[in-house]
Amino acid sequence: MQFTPEGQEKLAQVKAFMADHIYPNEGQYYEEMEASGDPHFYPPVMDKLKAAARERGLWNLFLPHLDPEVPGTPLSNLDYAPIAEELGKVGFASEALNCAAPDTGNMEILHLYGTAQQKQQWLVPLLEGEIRSAFAMTEPAVASSDASNIELRIRPDGDHYVLDGRKWFISGVNAERCKVMIVMGKTDPDGPRHRQQSMILVPKDTPGVKVPRSMKVFGYEDRGGHGEVIFENVRVPAENLLGGEGEGFAISQARLGPGRIHHCMRTIGVSERALEYLCRRALERVTFGRKVAQQGLIQDWVAESRIEIDMVRQYVLRTAHLMDTVGNKAAANEISGIKVAAPQVALKVIDRAIQVHGAGGVSQDFPLASMYAHARTLRIADGPDEVHKMTIARRELRKYDPEFRP
Repeated sequence: MQFTPEGQEKLAQVKAFMADHIYPNEGQYYEEMEASGDPHFYPPVMDKLKAAARERGLWNLFLPHLDPEVPGTPLSNLDYAPIAEELGKVGFASEALNCAAPDTGNMEILHLYGTAQQKQQWLVPLLEGEIRSAFAMTEPAVASSDASNIELRIRPDGDHYVLDGRKWFISGVNAERCKVMIVMGKTDPDGPRHRQQSMILVPKDTPGVKVPRSMKVFGYEDRGGHGEVIFENVRVPAENLLGGEGEGFAISQARLGPGRIHHCMRTIGVSERALEYLCRRALERVTFGRKVAQQGLIQDWVAESRIEIDMVRQYVLRTAHLMDTVGNKAAANEISGIKVAAPQVALKVIDRAIQVHGAGGVSQDFPLASMYAHARTLRIADGPDEVHKMTIARRELRKYDPEFRP
């Protein structure tokens, strides 16, 4: 397991970009957001940051094995891991380099399964950063942790498909720049369990698509939102289907593997920044005649945090290496493992940092409360902890009893 010289060079460039452009513009970003009064506002500073990133060749770094003419310098999963960690330290940094979810996963789907026409219409503008996209899978009426439960209906009708159903927590769909959704629904409700679903491209302005509200997460209204989307007699051309009928479940699994590791990579960055906040605050504040950092308990928290972050980082890097060398399917156990481990470590570290900050830690004056809310959400997003643990346990038990069934 070794980083390439190209990957290390890109990492150094990303670190320099963070120092020269992202951190100095954090204040302006949040000032523009607050002044707009619109939680889904696109702050002008983003255009400046994107231009600077493209000028330095720091664009679309997440997607390996692209054609040479596609803009960007894609890297392996292993090389991309520490870059995503750096970007995770500031919430909007990934977007500045066109490496933000859910666009990353959607671009991978289009790259792998899209037709030439679909790629030209949607992948190219996504790769150029001209538009945003959404991935519509989760539904309010069923337990979406089991993707085979999805109920939205996709019915063939001549040379079109007609969609009817309801989705929610569709990240980014409330943004004006979101122009297309990849929607998962059932084309064959009576077919084999994992062949009932299909995926289809639905432009957001298609008649019958309604986005009545954005779901709040721990009271936060994220930029781009997590919208509820209603589909009422939505007609789209048959050529908008991704892959073939019945391939939706398989495509979703292909998408979620890389998406999960990207979340974990960024979450390590969140943990690192929370530890930095913890240390700086502990060194600044005095209680009972001593710096907070001089308290043995606080030093224990710092040490535990350092150990936990380094352990989960190695787990993520190993998983990235396996994805590069043996493939996502063979690395499924590790992908599930890091998806459980990374958010749990982040929550521990952020919680310690909040405690050291006292009341300020849960206020808007520091990013810790928002960081905690987002990290806690990751224990649900892209599959809850319990489902990932279940799959790991079953694979482990079958090592000793291949016939084991729950």
